[in-house]
Amino acid sequence: MYDPPHPGETIRQLCLEPLGLSVTVAAKALGVSRKALSELLNGHVGVSPEMALRLSLAFDTTPESWLTQQMHYDIWQASQRCGDLRVERLVKAA
Repeated sequence: MYDPPHPGETIRQLCLEPLGLSVTVAAKALGVSRKALSELLNGHVGVSPEMALRLSLAFDTTPESWLTQQMHYDIWQASQRCGDLRVERLVKAA
């Protein structure tokens, strides 16, 4: 597994920049506050199911694509801390 970008980086590079959209204009179009969008773009929060729907409607994508990106990012981040986990393997006794 590789280090996937935070979905906010993808939104900025592939959605906002090509269209020449500012954070303020994009936030208004998405129906969210500028602060909420800025926090997502800067990787401080993740893509929620509601935001995934908003992004899919605004950019003609699917909500699943945004949630999948978020899941890949979250799993990779968690795997970097996996050594700290104390888990016992549970298997059926023979």
